[in-house]
Amino acid sequence: MQRRSLILGTAAVLAAPAALRAQALEKAKATIAVGGKNLLYYLPLTIAEQLGYFKAEGLDINIVDFAGGARALQAVVGGSADVVSGAFEHTVNMQFKGQPMRAFALQGRTPQIVLGVNPKTMAGYKTVADLKGKKIGVTAPGSSTNVMVNFILAKAGLKPADVSIIGVGAGNGAVAAMRAGQIDAISNLDPVITLLQRSGDLKIVSDTRVVTESEKVFGGPMPAGCFYAPQAFIDKHPNTVQALTNALVRANKWIQAAGPADIIKAVPESYLLGDRAVYIDAFLAAKGALSPDGMFPDKGADTAYRALASIDAGLAKAKLDLAAVYTNDFVKKANARYPKG
Repeated sequence: MQRRSLILGTAAVLAAPAALRAQALEKAKATIAVGGKNLLYYLPLTIAEQLGYFKAEGLDINIVDFAGGARALQAVVGGSADVVSGAFEHTVNMQFKGQPMRAFALQGRTPQIVLGVNPKTMAGYKTVADLKGKKIGVTAPGSSTNVMVNFILAKAGLKPADVSIIGVGAGNGAVAAMRAGQIDAISNLDPVITLLQRSGDLKIVSDTRVVTESEKVFGGPMPAGCFYAPQAFIDKHPNTVQALTNALVRANKWIQAAGPADIIKAVPESYLLGDRAVYIDAFLAAKGALSPDGMFPDKGADTAYRALASIDAGLAKAKLDLAAVYTNDFVKKANARYPKG
């Protein structure tokens, strides 16, 4: 009897940290909205889910996938999701609209978005000005892929109204639209871009998978995929936000140490778009653009604001508190807790 009590007592002690952690979470069951989960842009989210990092933090996460980041944001604004796994610049736009959102864990150091033209319909392409009057495919209207198109057009003296923006998603639908000549150009991410490039259905115009190219395009560090949420959610659920951050930072670090074979084993088969070799090439192209530790760069919010202001006269005149659109507080604690992932 004494031995049985000792065993039960030991089991209780071992279980205590997990139980206490679960009790400490203000919201153990949470929903994350994402636009294009299969993209390498959101690979850290997938890894955190597939390797059980969310569960290790006592979280029960439901991930809802949408056609683009703008729709994922709408889900949080509408109350059907708690957190967005999406593009950093949305936090700047939302402050401008009077709905404060704050990013708390980074997935991507660059947007990883590639703008390219269709060799079939634009064989004579020379400059961005040639896109006037053309159909450009983006993941979804209003998403970061659309923002990058607007930004590059503006630098060439064109306005958003000078082209036709068409939502094509972030998977096989985007590939099919390009190959069928339904669109003249595309702004999308990997693995879509690598698949089109390998089959000769894409001529790259601008590639922000490369850190130096991204900084050249945007004039500074441009943080990309991240976890962000309404400021009110963060204030009310700090332990839950910390747990989400812990899981993502662990995923970031695992990815940096992983090889192609590790990635192929970890992601769902459907992400490969029917070609493992293409996905491996895409991963190798994107790896350097993924965050190693979840930290936001000091000048990232300024770069995002400048990019958005260049295409939005109203936002350009606004006085925003850019320090309020992100925080590294949760990431610093996560790195201290998981120095090696």
